[in-house]
Amino acid sequence: MTAQPAHSAEPDPEDILARLPQRERQRFLAEYRQAVDVAHEPWGYRKLRTFLAEWDLYALAASQPDYADRARAAMTGEGFITEAEAAGQVPGWPTSR
Repeated sequence: MTAQPAHSAEPDPEDILARLPQRERQRFLAEYRQAVDVAHEPWGYRKLRTFLAEWDLYALAASQPDYADRARAAMTGEGFITEAEAAGQVPGWPTSR
């Protein structure tokens, strides 16, 4: 038996859609359709791949049970420490730049 990668090299739109929270699916589909339209042009193919890669990462994060709490904390700065606090807690942290 061979090991399968946890994350495919090419993001699959169906897989992304299945992993997204229900509230995000319509937005993904609308933006996906626009990205596919652009991909009909040679220069647009790379944009489609980038679009899928970004949504794939978002779907991975959003599918985690604590995603909403972590996203809220990141937006508010909750749980972050100042540089001075880090210098006191992390060995070798530079105290000045």
